[in-house]
Amino acid sequence: MTKESHLLYSKLGIGVDFGTSNSAAAIFDGQRVKLVKLTTQNPIMPSANYIDRDFMAEIGQKAIDEYIKGNQGRKVELSIEVLGEARTSAGGPNGPAGEGETSKVYGQAFNDGSLPGRLFRGTKRLLGNLSSDRTLIFSRPFRLVALVTPILVGIRSALRGVIRQMPDGDSQDLADHACIGHPVNFEGNEQQRNTVALERLSEAYRHAGITEQSFCPEPTAAAISFLHNQSDRQNQRLLTVDFGGGTLDFSILRRLEDSFEVEATHGIALGGDKIDQIIFRELVFPLLGKGERWSRVVDGLTVDTLFPFDDFEDLLINWPVSYMLNQNKYTAPVMQRMVEIDVAADKFKRLYDLIRQNYSYQVFEAIKDFKASLSVQQSAKLDIPQLDIEVELERWEFEVMISDALFELEQAITLILSKADLEARDIDLVLRTGGSSLIPAVKDILDNQFAGKVVEHDPFTSVAAGLAIADYYGYGQSQ
Repeated sequence: MTKESHLLYSKLGIGVDFGTSNSAAAIFDGQRVKLVKLTTQNPIMPSANYIDRDFMAEIGQKAIDEYIKGNQGRKVELSIEVLGEARTSAGGPNGPAGEGETSKVYGQAFNDGSLPGRLFRGTKRLLGNLSSDRTLIFSRPFRLVALVTPILVGIRSALRGVIRQMPDGDSQDLADHACIGHPVNFEGNEQQRNTVALERLSEAYRHAGITEQSFCPEPTAAAISFLHNQSDRQNQRLLTVDFGGGTLDFSILRRLEDSFEVEATHGIALGGDKIDQIIFRELVFPLLGKGERWSRVVDGLTVDTLFPFDDFEDLLINWPVSYMLNQNKYTAPVMQRMVEIDVAADKFKRLYDLIRQNYSYQVFEAIKDFKASLSVQQSAKLDIPQLDIEVELERWEFEVMISDALFELEQAITLILSKADLEARDIDLVLRTGGSSLIPAVKDILDNQFAGKVVEHDPFTSVAAGLAIADYYGYGQSQ
C-alpha cells in the first residue's frame, strides 16, 4: 500500500475499534490523532448493552451499572414458557376438536419473571457463530446485529460531537464513514466464520449510520499508528503482537520507505478474559467451597460426597449470566452446607453471599486490579471485601497458573513466523500492544525471542488511532 494524496479521501479519518471487552474511536486530520471520549471522562468504553423490559437500551458503563443495580439480592423466578396450544384430535364425525381436545405446548425457553433487563457483553465473540443469529429477549427475538448496533450508535454520536467542536474540522463530515477494525480470526469453529462475522459487523455499522466502510485487521492498524509516529522512514519488517481482551492477533508488515506490505497475519481465541477466568478458578473457587465434602441424610441414610461445585462453575465465571445462580436448585444445597459446623462453612457462606448479591462482576473487577498490580510488582493481593477474601500471590506463582496460555502464545509466534517463511532474526521490530501484553511473562517471552527489538505501543488505543489513519489515507479494504 502507498500513501497517496489525502485529497482522494475524507478530510477527516475516522477509526472505530469495537472490541470484545472495550471499544475506542479516533479522528485523524492529516497531522494529529485525537482519541474520542466515549464517556464524559474516558476514551475507553466497555462494549456492553443493557436492554430493559421496555426494550430501552443503555450502553457502556451505564449498562453494567443498571445490570448490577437490578440483580443484587434479586431472586430468580423461572417458569416454563407456554408457546401455544395444540389439538390432540383433528375432530370427529360431530365436528372439529373442542377445548377439551387441546393441550398446552411448552418450549425449552424459560421465563425469569422478575428479570429487570438483559446485559450483553462480549457479543463480538458470537458474530462468527452461524447458529447464534438470534436470541430471545423478553419473548422478542433479537438478531446479534441489533445487540451491537446501539453501541455503535453511541460511538458515532460521540464522534459527531467531537467533529462539530473541531475548529478546523469539516462541518459537512457527519461521521458516516470509518475504517473498522476486526480480529484476524473471529471466534468459532465454522469455516465461514470470518465472512459471516464481517457481514454482520458491516450491517450493524450501516444501521448506526456509518455507511462508507473500509476494514483493517486490528494488529495491522496498530502497526500503522506506530509507523505514522516514526520520523525515520527506514526500511524494516515489523511484527505486531496485539494481546487484547478476547483475542491474540499478529501481523507481519514490511515497510519500504513510504509504502508497506502485509506479509502475514494470524490470530487465536486467547485473551485477557480467559486469563481472568483462570485466576477466578484457581484462587477464588477454593474459597467458595470447591473441593469440600457434603454430608447429608437422604432417605434415612447418611450420604457423604464432594459438594457439586461443578454445577456452579460456568455461571460463576461468566458474570453477565451469574444471576441465574439465584434459584432454589442452586441456593438450597449451599444453604444446607453452610450450616454445618466445620471450617468449610465460611466458604459456603461466601458462595451464598456471592449468589444472593450477584457479586461476580465485583470479583472480576478485583481480579483485573490484581492482575494489573502483578504487572508492576513481584507480589500482589487479590482483595474482594464484599466476600471477605484477601489472597496474596507471588508473580512467579501467577505465571505458573497461566503457563498453558503462555505456551499458546509461544506456539502462535512460531506459526506466524512460519506463515511468512521467516525466522526471529528476520524481524527488525516487535510492537507489543493490547492490555494483556502488559503481563511481565508475555514481555519476557517476546524479549527472549526478539532481544532488543520489542517496544510497547499504546496498549489500549493503538488500534483506534491506526484505523483513523488508515481511513484518512485509504489503507483499509472494502468488505
